[in-house]
Amino acid sequence: MQKTLKILFIEDDTIEVIKFNRVLKTLALNHLILEAENGEEAMNLLKEKGTIPDILILDLNMPKLNGIEFLRILKNDAILKYIPAIVLTTSNNPTDILECYKLGIAGYILKPLRYEDYVDRIQKLVAYWTANELITP
Repeated sequence: MQKTLKILFIEDDTIEVIKFNRVLKTLALNHLILEAENGEEAMNLLKEKGTIPDILILDLNMPKLNGIEFLRILKNDAILKYIPAIVLTTSNNPTDILECYKLGIAGYILKPLRYEDYVDRIQKLVAYWTANELITP
């Protein structure tokens, strides 16, 4: 039996949110998806509701609190720093990639242009984390 993941998806682009959810639905992956439009909203969600996701997937280019700023706060929190954070972005800037890994991310995935490639990457990403033993609160 496949375990259900609680995924916090942090993305400001509505089309990307719809696409992500469509992929999970198409693949019949019934994971619980929590959504935040930016890092600030995500941090409020994590702290106010006490919601600890199994993994979080975030974009880098967001308003208010971008992905790197969010990761700095997340990885300095005594409890939240253990949540696996995966960057899903269009930025292939080596500086961004290095900075994210320095901050302790679990993975960095470029958003592909072709929808079929996107489906493949999301399927592999979710399968990988479904197979992992994760920290439970």
